[in-house]
Amino acid sequence: MSSLFPALVSGSTARRPALRFGDRSLTYAELAASAGALAARLDGRERVAVWATPSLETAVGVVAALLAGVPAVPLNPKSGEGELGHILGDSAPSLVLAEPGVELPSPVSDLERVDVQVGAAGQDTPARPGTEPDDPAAPALVVYTSGTTGPPKGAVIPRRAIASTLDALADAWQWTGDDVLVHGLPLFHVHGLILGILGPLRRGAAVRHLGRFSAEGVTRELGTGATMLFGVPTMYHRLAEALVEDTELAKALGGARLLVSGSAALPVHDHERITAATGRRVVERYGMTETLMNTSVRADGEPRPGTVGVPLPGVDVRLVEEDGTTIASYDADGTPTGTYDGETVGEIQVRGPNLFTEYLNRPDATAAAFTEDGWFRTGDMAVVDPDGSVRIVGRKATDLIKSGGYKIGAGEIENALLEHPAVREAAVTGEPDEDLGERIVAWIVPADPEAPPAAEELADHVARRLAPHKRPRTVRFLTSLPRNDMGKILKRALPDAVAKAPKHD
Repeated sequence: MSSLFPALVSGSTARRPALRFGDRSLTYAELAASAGALAARLDGRERVAVWATPSLETAVGVVAALLAGVPAVPLNPKSGEGELGHILGDSAPSLVLAEPGVELPSPVSDLERVDVQVGAAGQDTPARPGTEPDDPAAPALVVYTSGTTGPPKGAVIPRRAIASTLDALADAWQWTGDDVLVHGLPLFHVHGLILGILGPLRRGAAVRHLGRFSAEGVTRELGTGATMLFGVPTMYHRLAEALVEDTELAKALGGARLLVSGSAALPVHDHERITAATGRRVVERYGMTETLMNTSVRADGEPRPGTVGVPLPGVDVRLVEEDGTTIASYDADGTPTGTYDGETVGEIQVRGPNLFTEYLNRPDATAAAFTEDGWFRTGDMAVVDPDGSVRIVGRKATDLIKSGGYKIGAGEIENALLEHPAVREAAVTGEPDEDLGERIVAWIVPADPEAPPAAEELADHVARRLAPHKRPRTVRFLTSLPRNDMGKILKRALPDAVAKAPKHD
């Protein structure tokens, strides 16, 4: 296949900005020289780890591994010793690439270490465009899943998946080499690394990483020539809160060409607040480690808050009942077929060049992840709206609630609760109930902890917004919701707060 990064070997982009982290930056020529020099040192390695700090060194290290055709394993610097030990034991990297001066914990420190040199060092060494593998199925990255149902599994991401996803997003978002992306996401997962770093580099565009996300950083970068912003719902929620008083932030967001949110659903309330203050809408997309990106709201499409848009070019999507019956799918030109009434819930299944190859060393888990006819089971539950947009209502394991004969998605109830002015954060789960099968439980962080809303008031609010059978039967108030590094709510951890949470039935 062709190079993942054509701009690295093009004379026309040599002086163009490529990467900036704080006050440190690299042009395409400098990136090509630094990554090319490191790639030469990686020849013959089977697999390498990357200590994924938010730094130029992480970006250069991953690009070098891709140039050398050596699969890279990004490591989360916040992971504990047990998780790191599992990942290293499973992936068996021969060395770790790291930012000079950064202390590595055990057991990472036991590996051979190569400090990534950027900038002036090695600038006389040209990039080596001939080293990239020609095989589209060649492994590029091994990205470990969150491990919510056991030890993390290593999803082997082939080169074709990276190329096809980034090219499909370029089509959906009208992404070009003239764009400048801003983000402050971690670099050990798909969103921050593949979309946020490799995405701009494949386009010949620039990325400015904030290091640590802040409204001030977003204002500064979007106010000085950046055109796109990537974030997760927690980040956009903070921006929505700050917009109440920050006119400079509103101006900066209003001047952006594209605002993209992902990794979890962005509440409709935050969509509306951001659009009202800036005149800009936030585009949502849907993907996961094993599939990279599956769907997106298009930059040239109609605003669809609360949905993740339509399938990306080349990606097949269908919704399936528990018995294997297909509820809805899309034909060759992207037109939905079957039942797309915005109410009928099914599991999202996908196939296409964007899919991972396997779970490393786990043929059993790999086989279980696919249907007999070759579709990947995402575990995400959704409906297809009448206009063809996919609307995710939750995870099959934690967010599909079967109550009183109805299949109810937790996500739509959470959105309804977040529209109530007395609610700051909300999560919804199901609990066993002798009468209903499962009862709907709402976990609420009130806007005013000293004066939380009445449980009945919240239940009635949901019933009015949605339907009576979707009203919470139990409401529990918390001071905060447990979240992971990406801002996703850890619903399995909610029961641990039961003893501290007042119960209002």
